[in-house]
Amino acid sequence: MAAAWPAVPLLAALALWVYAVRHTDVSALDDYGLVSALHPTFWAGLAVLTAGFWFTVRDPRRRAGWPAAYVLGLLVIERATQAVLYPTPLYAWAWKHDAVIDHLLTSGGLQSADRLGDMAVYDQWPGFFAAQAALVRLLGVDNAAMYMAWWPLVSSVLLLLPLLLIYRTFTEDRRLIWTAVWLFCVGNWVGQDYFSPQSVAFALHLGVLAVVLRRYGRPGGRQRQAVWTVLLSVLVIAIVVSHQLTPGMLVVTLLALAFTRRHRDWVPLVTTVVIFLAWCLTAALPFLSAAMPDMIRSVGDIGANVETGYGSTPTGTGAVATSWAARLLSGSVLLLALAGVPRQRTLRQRALPLLLVAAAPLPMFAASSYGSEMIFRVLMFMLPGAAFFAAAALLPRVPAPATDARETERGGPPAPAPGRRSPLSSLPPLRYAAWLSPLVLLAGTLAFVPSYSGKDRVNYFPPGEVALVRQLFDQAPDDSLVVAANRNYPLAYEQYWRVDHYWFLEDTRAHVDDIVRDPAAVLARDMAGVEAPGRAYFLLTQGQVANSEMNGQLNTAQLRRVRESVADSPRFERVARNSAGVLYVLKPAS
Repeated sequence: MAAAWPAVPLLAALALWVYAVRHTDVSALDDYGLVSALHPTFWAGLAVLTAGFWFTVRDPRRRAGWPAAYVLGLLVIERATQAVLYPTPLYAWAWKHDAVIDHLLTSGGLQSADRLGDMAVYDQWPGFFAAQAALVRLLGVDNAAMYMAWWPLVSSVLLLLPLLLIYRTFTEDRRLIWTAVWLFCVGNWVGQDYFSPQSVAFALHLGVLAVVLRRYGRPGGRQRQAVWTVLLSVLVIAIVVSHQLTPGMLVVTLLALAFTRRHRDWVPLVTTVVIFLAWCLTAALPFLSAAMPDMIRSVGDIGANVETGYGSTPTGTGAVATSWAARLLSGSVLLLALAGVPRQRTLRQRALPLLLVAAAPLPMFAASSYGSEMIFRVLMFMLPGAAFFAAAALLPRVPAPATDARETERGGPPAPAPGRRSPLSSLPPLRYAAWLSPLVLLAGTLAFVPSYSGKDRVNYFPPGEVALVRQLFDQAPDDSLVVAANRNYPLAYEQYWRVDHYWFLEDTRAHVDDIVRDPAAVLARDMAGVEAPGRAYFLLTQGQVANSEMNGQLNTAQLRRVRESVADSPRFERVARNSAGVLYVLKPAS
């Protein structure tokens, strides 16, 4: 009976979560997103789960499978809540990727750079989309939208195996391993887990690091190393053909590892660089040739690379609060990691490669802004190493590798080794670990929710909005034009190979001001160049309004002015309207 005790808080937490999602209403989200909509039992479930995990992972009498069960329970609560609550998939970018897959399935190929401009990037890096097209066929579903709402849970589970392999390279202490995995899960709020090439590329990136850390830099025959080089090459090829940024992050990480004595094997780095350059100079060359001038200008301009642009600045109490929650969460993990380095002196020497893994992405700040997202990507790629040392800060002294297993059997850590000790390691265990560590872990776990789900008012598109946009594309003739405030609506790229788009909030600020002053007249002039049989449509939806208001574009009054002006203009005819938006068409000139 005592052996099954960890099941009690785990099942209780899951029961509270089930009750919470059954009693949560997401029909009217405010600026706090899912945070203010969740039933209170959701927070209670997270607290029970965190407490149960902490006491289970520190108890040497418990089987190793219990911490894994708790981490899986955490991922279900973290990543499956939105899939259960929302009747449609989140994120406009996920819908965009579904459109690319649909085009690949219907036409048998993607378009070239000379035909579709920035959409041709998907022709240059098609790996993820080709794999998803095959998966759609294999599952027998209509499109990827049938399952992409569950992709965050799937992609997060995929990260567990490489993470465990990496952490077990440096310690056998399951307390440290599973606490690091837990901190990684709660610190990974950036959102790379949605239906995207990045989600798969990041898992493959960790897979490459696991192979390098565990199989290179150790004595062994050339034949065995050749086998691992083949596996590594397969993983790198999958990364290179699927995503633009991840290969660069992998190169700088492998370069940092190659300068350590333990991993001074240049085969992984050279293999990655050769594959990366081969792709860039062949399949990806059309896109890179056009983008190279801007890329060169951004190199070294760190201030501009980390600066948020127009339309990406949190505006309003809710948006600002959730933004600060995310910053504090990442900052806390990094500060804990800095505290864990001097606290665990033996671990610092043994796990030096993980310190390099955490620090290696930092130079990427000088390389590019990556669409004002470089700071988030750097944090994400730093997290595997940072979470390990952050976990070390929350635990008592971690034993040396030879004593890890014996310590678990004895039920406690060995006596401290003689020598100089850091100030943090001299803190009394009961004062430091008995209550402060679990409270820090709980605070981070709770902070994940606003960090990850605080912008759900922007990211959620109700069924009415999906139906309105679908009605638009069902009737739009070839060579039509869709004008909208911004691209934050579902199906925004539906049939992008035959319908053009114009998002006026992405135009110059001066032109946006012209539209606000006289919306109907300026928009009608902008839309007048569409030739028959094509038509020009104006679409304004709930998702666009939320994105504009919460990211500092146009406020409520300005958006209302645009909508009323178009509604009152004789140049526009209303085609459809529901609670989630309105659709107009520009009448032909007489």
